[in-house]
Amino acid sequence: MSATALAAAFRTGHLSPVEATRAALARAEQIQPKFNAFTLIDHEGALEAAQQSEARWRAGAPLGPLDGVPATIKDIVWVAGWPARYGSLAPAQTPTEDAPAVALLRAAGCVLFAQTTTPEFGWKALTDSPSSGITRNPWNEALTPGGSSGGAAVAAATGAGALHLGSDGGGSIRIPAAFTGIVGHKPTFGMVPAYPASAFGTVAHIGPMTRTVEDAALMLDAMSGRDLRDWYQNTQGYAPSAGQAPRDLAGRRIGVWAEPAQGVVDKVIGAAFAAVLDRLEAAGAVLEPVRLPGEDLLGMFQVLWFAGAAARLRAVPESAHGAIDPGFRAIAAIGAGYSAADYIAASGRRAAYGSAFDALMTRFDALVSPATAVLPFAAGLEVPPDRGMTRWTEWAGFSFPVNLAQAPACVVPCGMSPGGLPIGVQIVGARGDDRTVLGLAAALAPQGALPTISVPTGAL
Repeated sequence: MSATALAAAFRTGHLSPVEATRAALARAEQIQPKFNAFTLIDHEGALEAAQQSEARWRAGAPLGPLDGVPATIKDIVWVAGWPARYGSLAPAQTPTEDAPAVALLRAAGCVLFAQTTTPEFGWKALTDSPSSGITRNPWNEALTPGGSSGGAAVAAATGAGALHLGSDGGGSIRIPAAFTGIVGHKPTFGMVPAYPASAFGTVAHIGPMTRTVEDAALMLDAMSGRDLRDWYQNTQGYAPSAGQAPRDLAGRRIGVWAEPAQGVVDKVIGAAFAAVLDRLEAAGAVLEPVRLPGEDLLGMFQVLWFAGAAARLRAVPESAHGAIDPGFRAIAAIGAGYSAADYIAASGRRAAYGSAFDALMTRFDALVSPATAVLPFAAGLEVPPDRGMTRWTEWAGFSFPVNLAQAPACVVPCGMSPGGLPIGVQIVGARGDDRTVLGLAAALAPQGALPTISVPTGAL
């Protein structure tokens, strides 16, 4: 059930938060052996929170529309009392305070019942790590669900909870959303407060992963707000994303971003995207091809990303370096080779690109693009086989440019491949305009969500 459906059932008494939480816990335990989505399932803490929510609903005083709704948190975002492993075998810490977004979800009454898997330090758009092993795609367990919020995506796709907190530094919410057939929204940078600050700097965002756009909007509103621990935030705030977001496509000016910043689009994805464009035109949208401003966006992003990896590795005791993911150590070594002048030069190029991107968006209500250039590929690999690629960034060309621009972007399902794999479409908006992005996403999304994946107990 969606969060909105759960709240309606709580309101009438047809269902209680305790029953919903028990179902989420049972589902998490059921899917874990097969797909490996979780690093922790907190039965005791979740049921205690659910009982408190149930009492509020019975008293007619819920904290809001998400009170009692089961939610998960990615293992790079602090939850008080849960170990923060960051997908690593390096020494873990157990925070005594919630990260801002987690605190806001608690304040909204959400029941935090599980922690989801991530690659080490969230460094790549896949989900496997030395700490938790390989997370698998529920549509085909031989394939990756993408990442780095892959555990959250699997939990959403299999119906283990309604709300899932992910993070996105170069596609880490949107890529797994596309690979698993769910909704993933990367908000405008700073809309959702973050603490501690990401080692990867101001390309990193926190956002919702759900089965419906409506749930994503409600979750985003709950997580949004000013927190003085996040110095990077815009102090003016941003408009709410939920409510009566515009969904009418007639007359909308839509920029068509069809070519990724790097690589080429698989033919089956191109065909699905063409069908989306046909739908937009039939609904009265005005389409215009666009190319992103700037040059060598991949090179710019990799300087910032790899330097962030070097900084993150420096915070790990040298005695633990041998257990670190070799891929992470490889990009950290590259990052450590950049000079301060290299980093400042890349930051300056980013500022020029961001300014040009903002100017581009004054011409459009939104951009649309394929969510990814590739279909899900073998789990445990960083790049699709036989493509001549070396790093995940080379196939994420529809994702990282939006992080560089700090713009909002939402991915929704738009079809299935002949082999039965989900395909997603991405809607990108101007900074601060998450409301329009989510409204257009709702207009493009399938009615409801893709079917919940069946996992019979006997198959586990």
